[in-house]
Amino acid sequence: MGRYLFRLPDVGEGVTEAEIVAWHVKAGDRVREDDNLADVMTDKATVEMTSPVDGTVIAVNGEVGAMAPVGSVLVELEVEGEGNAGEVAEKRVPEAEPAAEPPAPKPKPEVRRDEPIPDTSGSPPFAAPATRRRAYELGIPLQFVPGTGPGGRILPADLDAFIAAGGVARAPGGTGRRTGVTDKPIIGLRRKIAERMQEAKRRIPHISYVEEVDVTELEALRAAVNEGRREGQPKLTLLPFLIRALVRVLPEFPQVNALYDDEADVLHMHEGLHVGIATQTPGGLMVPVLRHAEALDAWGVAREITRLAQAARDGSATREELSGSTITITSLGPLGGIATTPVINRPEVAIIGPNRIVERPVVAGQFISVRKLMNISSSFDHRIVDGYDAALFIQALKRCLEHPALIFMGEGA
Repeated sequence: MGRYLFRLPDVGEGVTEAEIVAWHVKAGDRVREDDNLADVMTDKATVEMTSPVDGTVIAVNGEVGAMAPVGSVLVELEVEGEGNAGEVAEKRVPEAEPAAEPPAPKPKPEVRRDEPIPDTSGSPPFAAPATRRRAYELGIPLQFVPGTGPGGRILPADLDAFIAAGGVARAPGGTGRRTGVTDKPIIGLRRKIAERMQEAKRRIPHISYVEEVDVTELEALRAAVNEGRREGQPKLTLLPFLIRALVRVLPEFPQVNALYDDEADVLHMHEGLHVGIATQTPGGLMVPVLRHAEALDAWGVAREITRLAQAARDGSATREELSGSTITITSLGPLGGIATTPVINRPEVAIIGPNRIVERPVVAGQFISVRKLMNISSSFDHRIVDGYDAALFIQALKRCLEHPALIFMGEGA
């Protein structure tokens, strides 16, 4: 029998480390070739680490949430034959210093039966001596325990209920103080989101712009198209029309559909439109990418949005499907609110956020009519996009959405 060391492989794209987000094996498990050993997360996606050999797990290295450098040993296996342990010197991750021993718990104060029980409440709680003694031994101030006995007397059952509730006083009507604290480690996708948002806000000077758009005609068109759609065609939401409007407008603003390499001071302006669709998943926010939106009609855009959103939510989205966007759309749908200040998906330079559609009375000449209105929120990298150009871009987008026939007309309209 030999020993096989499974190391974190180089997954490309300059990745030097990955976070362990899930273990699928433990010491003693028998695994076969291609069995999933662990899930690790890079800056781009979650990647399954599969076993290259049959064997028995001897040890797994690293806790969930730990960062593993490329080349470090993730799993040690016992295999038939010689294995690979002798091929190269094992690259060990520096061991963390052992945690300091926790302080020994303080012994409970010895209570003598002939000593009076201290009372620091200012006025003695109304309770039997046995109840007061038990509360003192447990370190519970009786003035915080609600009494249900005659005249507010604290009964043994009241003390038991207080302990069962976590030792938190509850006043009638739910007005008691809540002192519980829950610690939740920020790991996996949530940690990646936090790191990216922090880096984006640290490195990008944001400028936000919000404009109101009358989408009455667009909503009427959308309803008519959905009513007449053929079997197998997806129901169109606002997003396919918004994306088609971006296809129409962005050639006039090439600096908006771009990626800024601020280390090399180079702006990469793209002719193709690759739209990141911010998608809420059980694990957090992910941004699958709809590639070459300019080559798709509204139906094709709708199908691709549905496919990508499902892949993001069930965890099947590939690294390629989660990278390469040139501009991002973030929408909360019915929860869209009045306005937002979206954070740019670095290294992009712009992000668009449609808000909730509402009906409001609008003055049109001498008449008042009810119109469907929606705010478009947007943020731009002020190093690349001036405020004037940002306003021109959103105004051009507004014109297309308010007169949806323009979306489907050629250049020059």
